Amino acid sequence: MSRVRLGAVSFLNAAPLVHGLVGDPSFELTADLPSKVATQLHAGTIDVGMIPAIEYALGDYAIVPGIGIGSRGPVRSVNLYLRGKLDQVRRVALDTSSRTSVALARILLRERLGRDPEYVDRPPDIAGMLAEADAALVIGDPALYARTDAERLDLGEGWQILTGLPFVFAFWAGRMGVLTVAHVTRLQAALRSGLADLPRIAMSYNGHGAARAELNESYLRSNIAYALGPEELAGLSEFFRRAHRQGIIPRVPELRFHGGS
Repeated sequence: MSRVRLGAVSFLNAAPLVHGLVGDPSFELTADLPSKVATQLHAGTIDVGMIPAIEYALGDYAIVPGIGIGSRGPVRSVNLYLRGKLDQVRRVALDTSSRTSVALARILLRERLGRDPEYVDRPPDIAGMLAEADAALVIGDPALYARTDAERLDLGEGWQILTGLPFVFAFWAGRMGVLTVAHVTRLQAALRSGLADLPRIAMSYNGHGAARAELNESYLRSNIAYALGPEELAGLSEFFRRAHRQGIIPRVPELRFHGGS
């Protein structure tokens, strides 16, 4: 097999996907924020990336079947924090680490408010964001480990309530032909290996040890859904339809897949 440049995400929820790939000679593995992984894939500096779902509509890619990062209700790590009441939101500060979460926030707020608030991009600092906006979107580890008294809306739960479908935040994708069947099979096996070793991942992640192990394992087991089955694909297609309807993406992309079981 040729060596594939693989761009992973540097959040806890992606750790089970790559736990079994460290040292694998088939892959050259790097990790970064979701939005930066997408930028690298668009630029061609990696071959396959764990990209935010919305980015799939902005390139000519195929999906690795069966593997995603999603939720079937509360996700805990994609939250809209509120300074006051939701119906009073006029300005929203956005953590742009993942453009999928930004698109999801826009879709849910249009549905709940019947209008579009003003959006501004800011670093993921809840207190700082709420000092200048009515609401703050924060994702990933900063949201999962946040300590704040601000009321929050879980966007994974919001999507499930709105549509009755799972939400898919990210998946492996790359241009057609960059992966062999053996590569796809290896990525699928790596996820199975990671899911079988969640206690070790939860304990070792970012060196925090037992201080966060229980929270980490609960999150990985109860909040993150790693399957990319028919219901997840239905949720993904619905997300693309709604994003296109709001002008967030230029088209509703066809779902194409790399070869493999």
